[in-house]
Amino acid sequence: MLTRQGQRGITLIGFVIVMCVVGFFAYMAMRLIPMYSEYSSVRKALDETAADPAFSSADETKLRDMISRHFETSYVNSIDPMVKTEPGGVVIKRTSQGTTLSVDYDARGALFYNISLVAHFQHTAGGTPDAKPLPGGG
Repeated sequence: MLTRQGQRGITLIGFVIVMCVVGFFAYMAMRLIPMYSEYSSVRKALDETAADPAFSSADETKLRDMISRHFETSYVNSIDPMVKTEPGGVVIKRTSQGTTLSVDYDARGALFYNISLVAHFQHTAGGTPDAKPLPGGG
């Protein structure tokens, strides 16, 4: 007597649906990873600039030049170190606790036709992040 076994496995339609979902998330990852990679470079540039021995005594122009060099070697394009305001620039604050460098920016990347991905990033390096600026100090 032959017994009938139940069908096992995934159908072709099920496989195609699973591959579409996996492909969508892989595509999203391919679009997001460069944004996070650039943010990692921004963090590293600000942290290395803040760790530089000349950091606390350097004037604003010298600091912006140091940051600009780090950005150029790391291929950072979302932030202009010469812009002095957020978003899109590097803010340098001199306080009684020290000098802080901060960025607050949005990275945009194309997803589909007219749909874009937007990721918001912010980072502060050096000094005390919540320190209030000194009167008259940039």
